[in-house]
Amino acid sequence: MTAPSRGTPPGLPVPDVGIPRELARELSMAEQYEYLRTRFTRRRALVAASAFAGGGLLAGCGSGTRAPARTASGSSPHPATGRVPGSAVTPFGRHLAFGADPQTQMRISWQVPFAVRKPYIRVGPAPWALSRRIEAEVRALHTPGLTGQRAALDQYYLHAALDGLRPGTTYYYGVGHEGFDPADKERHSTVGHFRTAPARPEKFVFTAFGDQGVTPDALANDHVLLGRGPAFHLHAGDICYADGIGLGQESDVYDPAAWDLFLKQTETVAKSVPWMVTTGNHDMEAWYSPNGYGGQSARWTLPGNGFDDRQAPGVYSFVYGNVGIVALDANDVSYEIPANKGYSGGRQTAWLDKRLGELRGRVDFVVVFFHHCAYSTSTHASDGGVRDAWVPLFAKHQVDLVINGHNHVYERTDAIKGGKVGKQVPVGASTDPTRDGIVYVTAGGAGKSLYRFPAGVKDSYEGKVTHRESVETFHWTKSEQQKPDTVEWSRVRYTGFSFLSVEAETGSSPRLKVSALAQSGERIDHFEVRRGR
Repeated sequence: MTAPSRGTPPGLPVPDVGIPRELARELSMAEQYEYLRTRFTRRRALVAASAFAGGGLLAGCGSGTRAPARTASGSSPHPATGRVPGSAVTPFGRHLAFGADPQTQMRISWQVPFAVRKPYIRVGPAPWALSRRIEAEVRALHTPGLTGQRAALDQYYLHAALDGLRPGTTYYYGVGHEGFDPADKERHSTVGHFRTAPARPEKFVFTAFGDQGVTPDALANDHVLLGRGPAFHLHAGDICYADGIGLGQESDVYDPAAWDLFLKQTETVAKSVPWMVTTGNHDMEAWYSPNGYGGQSARWTLPGNGFDDRQAPGVYSFVYGNVGIVALDANDVSYEIPANKGYSGGRQTAWLDKRLGELRGRVDFVVVFFHHCAYSTSTHASDGGVRDAWVPLFAKHQVDLVINGHNHVYERTDAIKGGKVGKQVPVGASTDPTRDGIVYVTAGGAGKSLYRFPAGVKDSYEGKVTHRESVETFHWTKSEQQKPDTVEWSRVRYTGFSFLSVEAETGSSPRLKVSALAQSGERIDHFEVRRGR
């Protein structure tokens, strides 16, 4: 694969809604945003002038150019509101997320196909006792059409914040709006439930993957994942792939309707399991904001305690039981795909250093997740930008587990210390980050089309271990080139749909029991993390 001069490598998606591919490679996200705004604003002016002069409308032109709008609760963000009665509008796509404190805060989000009035949620101790009513916020997105490719689309996302909850408590909720009351018997299909984090640490399970999209395999993975009974789920970027495959063809355009399908698909899990996302390269959507994250901000409400919630919604942290979780945006440091490289001005890395230090003295285990791989041998290989910016901090604070996506496979390293194998960690082994180094897991087999490992490198997983001393791969450099590597840390490899399941145990001998499960439910890897034992 030839390295690009700027932006996305050839054959990889370009985060755009209609920018010529060769131009998109040369533009940062902020420059793509300005290009699109100028282009569609000019089109709108031409439409108005043509209509005034008695001419026809431009085919496929969007009807506006506004940025994501956060409208006051109860207001109408679109003039079409009066055409569809609220009783005919059914909510969908419910998804939960923790606030900064999972013991007392939950964020409930959903979508409606048309604008509604006075959206709200009802909350109570039982499905038939939804007594408490809380107003919701509307965040509307408008995406203009492209001639011959897609129609303009308005999307409406609703969000409600629940604070002051009791730890370790199950709550039931229903989402509604004027004309649609979830407390009515015929509306009980909208009723869901969730459980807050316990007041004191206890054993729990969480799951993780990246790169899901909307596919039958993604749905199958979700079904197996739900059977694990996770307290929460981590999605390490590349969420739904509304951003196209970017091969420079007419069909390679941004499709915002993919988000509707994704949220419907994910609702089976996310309506009861907090679905905690961070940002991948496919999640930079240039139309909505200069850094490409306006779409994510409209669709998700996340803890908001990172270095800047409005600039980087996918950067945050929370504590659940004896585990601290840190979400990062690797677009900020990526050498491979530098469209957003350096947008935080170093603030994200400074925040990371501080936050890891705070968590290290508070919890037994610290888990970090983000999109681009620090250590992997598959198609995208390893990102030197992640290694340069963050790996030294992971070592400094003795992070216990790092989870990535980006490569659509499962790959797990040995414990890595100083860039080399600190200790071999075969299937079923135990490792101690205080002594051995850190294990890095690529869990990118969530549902999108699978990748492969380098030529001649076979899969090696539980029940089918193939011994190999080294793998020929590469990592991305600051000059956006691929530097060859011969590595010995690639311990487990699986070319198939899968996800990560982590069980955290407390007590006198706390440990993380890390497993990887195939789409069939078969275990393909497992190991333990123990500290100072």
